[in-house]
Amino acid sequence: MTAIEIDKVTKHFGKVCALDDVSLSINQGELFGIIGPDGSGKTTLFRILATLLVPETGVASVDGFNTLTMMRDIRKRVGYMPGRFSLYQDLTVEENLKFFATLFNTTIEANYDSIRDIYSQIEPFKNRRAGALSGGMKQKLALCCALVHKPNVLFLDEPTTGVDPVSRKEFWLILQKLRDTGMTIIVSTPYLDEVRQCGRIAFINKGKVCGVGAPDEILNEFKDVFCPEPLSHSDEAKHSEDNDVIVVDGLCKTFGTFHAVDHISFRVHRGEIFGFLGANGAGKTTAMRMLTGLSQPSGGKATVGGYDVSTQYEQIKKHIGYMSQKFSLYEDLKVWENIRLFAGIYGMNDKDIAQKTDSLLSRLGMSEHKDTIVKELPLGWKQKLAFSVSIFHKPEVVFLDEPTGGVDPSTRKEFWTLIYEAAAEGITVFVTTHYMDEAEYCDRISIMVDGQIKALGTPSQLKHQFAVTDMDSVFTMLARKAQRKSD
Repeated sequence: MTAIEIDKVTKHFGKVCALDDVSLSINQGELFGIIGPDGSGKTTLFRILATLLVPETGVASVDGFNTLTMMRDIRKRVGYMPGRFSLYQDLTVEENLKFFATLFNTTIEANYDSIRDIYSQIEPFKNRRAGALSGGMKQKLALCCALVHKPNVLFLDEPTTGVDPVSRKEFWLILQKLRDTGMTIIVSTPYLDEVRQCGRIAFINKGKVCGVGAPDEILNEFKDVFCPEPLSHSDEAKHSEDNDVIVVDGLCKTFGTFHAVDHISFRVHRGEIFGFLGANGAGKTTAMRMLTGLSQPSGGKATVGGYDVSTQYEQIKKHIGYMSQKFSLYEDLKVWENIRLFAGIYGMNDKDIAQKTDSLLSRLGMSEHKDTIVKELPLGWKQKLAFSVSIFHKPEVVFLDEPTGGVDPSTRKEFWTLIYEAAAEGITVFVTTHYMDEAEYCDRISIMVDGQIKALGTPSQLKHQFAVTDMDSVFTMLARKAQRKSD
């Protein structure tokens, strides 16, 4: 029996064709994946099926109801987790769930059995604000909110972006159980291990459905997009240990009795690509905020570029670049305006800014888009622009906090090419990531667990130390030893 039928659907936004004559059929009870590069039309398709957008041409039905004429019937029967917004950050866990239950004229108690397995994992924190949860816990709460009215069809638009590998595995086990109950699940994801867990997938590119079939068939057919040749990199590169640009000795950060960062020590050599890994809530972002001068340590010592993080944090800010996972560009400014703004903040003069701006845009292949509003750019373009802006002033160190979250494999490869170029120019790269193939690209890696560094070395050294063949296995072994389950 068919759960979703899409017939020749088209959708434009101005001159941009988001969906071009799309036709697709999804069976009831399927776990179906929708994959494609950034800007390919995946989110537009989700929004049409969830009755949030109206197609220009063609028709679509969900659970037997037409998306244009039977919106109310569909909304009672579907759950939807959008890629960007699905929780109210200032409401507690319980308040979020009650709010979504109320929207569907039901209660938590009436449908508790349908969310018990998931909600029981976060219920001990029901009075905590959603904004204070770890990434994995946020996604579990968002899934509960989407399931609280017992939907027949579940739409998930990149639900695990920014979530660590162990939490992602747990999330997909939940999806497998939901599928086994007969629920139809449609999910988009940039992670290939998740793609392979779907029964069938559709590859969408430039608004067109290019192929539908079993995951391995589609990934092999379009391997240039999804399985590009890995970058060549040796983690045996030598960096002078007498020229450390970051020195950390017993650094701590406490919030009341909670030790977010608990006496960590390490050194980062000049020109090194240093991977700073850990599960959500392990303390990575807190440590990075101290090293970038945005937060003061509770104890210990650290220097960045020779400047003390406790007393010379304003000097640190002048000598580093920083690309955060949540905010790096002003979405309502044009491309060139963002470059000009950040270059000015970093103290560059107008003449240098003008010269380097044209050169940068040419190198990124964005010269024709210099007057484009940033929010109109595909995610991958935004990420490459944000990184380039963060090193525009040639800092000693650039801090990258999950810079490729949600980006497709081909674009991530292009991004890491930019990282290699920066390192070759002598810029030290300090990067966090949840993609374990990216961990292989680092010169050295540290892995945090419960606020402490539990492993430190090159990828080859760590794989040998833990007797495994890949960094995903190293990460999983350590992360599953964590005692605390929240930030």
